[in-house]
Amino acid sequence: MRDARRQLFDAAERILLRDGPNALTSRAVTTEAGCAKGVLHRHFADFDAFLAELVLDRTARIDAQAAALRESAGTGTVAGNLADALTTLFGSVALAIIGLVTFRDGLRARLRRTRPTGVPMLTEATAMLAAYLTAERDLGRITPDADVDTLALTLIGSGHLLFAGREGTPPEPEAVHKVVTTILNGVTQEP
Repeated sequence: MRDARRQLFDAAERILLRDGPNALTSRAVTTEAGCAKGVLHRHFADFDAFLAELVLDRTARIDAQAAALRESAGTGTVAGNLADALTTLFGSVALAIIGLVTFRDGLRARLRRTRPTGVPMLTEATAMLAAYLTAERDLGRITPDADVDTLALTLIGSGHLLFAGREGTPPEPEAVHKVVTTILNGVTQEP
């Protein structure tokens, strides 16, 4: 099997998105990937090790989004850039990964060994927004005294609640924009 890890991760993602964390078993993953169950155990010590690697792999995708968001500083509007970032983030597999981490105690315990605080995916997303807000503050589009770390936490928490439980139907773009502009009220300095 060529690139078995990627095929297994992609299969797990499809199951998560289609059926949720309850349906994610080693047999379901290998069946979805079209391989024998032994393939998973050849590449991972156990199923929780596989799930931990899946979470870390999918969380690493935020790095590319973070770079793009930082590069957008100074362009468009701060609220528009943040609304787009939240839509991209929570329109992906992020919600399913967060649900998986919440659902599986063994996975959460394993992840705690290397990530003692926060929820994977949400922690990285918060750092992404804080870095962007810092760049906008440095450009003068956000007030100098704005607490970018608290703003980022508020945006991530609100975004998560706005997108969660919608069963594949994202909120209207206007609703996302309204949440962002409400949170940013008083800290943006755009013309």
